[in-house]
Amino acid sequence: MPTPSMEDYLERIYRLIDEKGYARVSDIAEGLEVHPSSVTKMIQKLDKDHYLIYEKYRGLVLTSKGKKIGKRLVDRHHLLETFLNIIGVQEDKIYGDVEGIEHHLSWDFITCIESLVEYFNRDPSRAEELNKIRLEMDTE
Repeated sequence: MPTPSMEDYLERIYRLIDEKGYARVSDIAEGLEVHPSSVTKMIQKLDKDHYLIYEKYRGLVLTSKGKKIGKRLVDRHHLLETFLNIIGVQEDKIYGDVEGIEHHLSWDFITCIESLVEYFNRDPSRAEELNKIRLEMDTE
């Protein structure tokens, strides 16, 4: 199992490859706001753990294991953003909240949130009712 830090790197690498077709150390460092030397160390660790294949000066590619985990992490992030939006978290707070909680939730919990999001999506009036209750509670 990847550590939370490894998850951040895998998610970022997966997103970069999906968006640009490649992931450079400088792009990863910029996206995660870390030094390139830290990225290189983590890439070497991810290579050792078979999440990616790294060749110095040539770049990196995700293995099937790395792609699977990367996609799962991106999907988890998106799901949590959707969930927080549905329950009425302020738009400007959602990204930070997701970053703060995503590594602390079990995959079982994520599956339950996925079911709850589907519940709200099947009948949008449910989310409206939830937000009415939340507004009532805020005025009390």
